[in-house]
Amino acid sequence: MLECLLVGIGGFLGSVLRYLIGLLPIEQDNGFPVKTLFINICGAFIIGIIVAMATKNKSLNPNFILMLKVGVCGGFTTFSTFAYETAELIHNGNVMVAVSYAVLSVVLGVFAIYYAQMIIN
Repeated sequence: MLECLLVGIGGFLGSVLRYLIGLLPIEQDNGFPVKTLFINICGAFIIGIIVAMATKNKSLNPNFILMLKVGVCGGFTTFSTFAYETAELIHNGNVMVAVSYAVLSVVLGVFAIYYAQMIIN
């Protein structure tokens, strides 16, 4: 039960942070979802740091790692929003913007995790 509570607390924190970033007055004329991209790349970087630190330092509390990894990062990142925004861009005829967004999200997300782990190790 403690694990569920910790994931819930982390999820609350991640979701509130995502909401606050969503309020930033940053918009693109072509509809490119820059805030969601930023959130997902930051989330990928953060989870990369968490995993690398947990791997390197076995004395870290596994419940704390669970709260950060599943709770905070799970509440913060936005795959469903990414999928919706990509579909909407395609629906609205912005196919190249949708493809650019999808490719950047995946490539930069994977790179962020790789880079974060390189920093820690």
